[in-house]
Amino acid sequence: MPFNVKVGMKVYLVVIASVICTLCIALQGHGELILIDRVVAFVDDQAITLSELKEMIERTRITHAGITRKEVLDTMINRAILLKEAKRLKLEAANDDELLSEYTELKVRSRVRLSQEALEEYYRENLAEFQGAPFDSVKEKIEEYLTEREVNKTLKQQIDELRKKAYVKINGEEW
Repeated sequence: MPFNVKVGMKVYLVVIASVICTLCIALQGHGELILIDRVVAFVDDQAITLSELKEMIERTRITHAGITRKEVLDTMINRAILLKEAKRLKLEAANDDELLSEYTELKVRSRVRLSQEALEEYYRENLAEFQGAPFDSVKEKIEEYLTEREVNKTLKQQIDELRKKAYVKINGEEW
């Protein structure tokens, strides 16, 4: 019996249709579609995806309405760099937020030292802000403020240094 091309083609189409139907039934049971996500940036060997960026933008805009997409992405890049450094130093914590706090406490805050003169100088320069309150009653607030300012400044310097050593690639800006 010679091979019939028309019959062979029909069998081929039936097999393909069966495979497609089987895949559709299998996916239907999961109730989800598989979508491909774009990578908007790389930090060393870690990818930041478009969906992660969009989610972070939504969460951030709740408290910072005017923040830009670029600012959010930069924050995500900086966070990834700091987390990598904290892990390199073998710091441990229950989650990433705690790990960053641990890193900041050990590598930055613990090294901030403010002199009594610096506190008094800030008090004198901003006397109107304290509305005549005596130095001793506002000393703690001044110390907290100046410590946070110094921690932020030092942390920014560390991020800049770490970022110079890291491989950071941003894929376009059309996201």
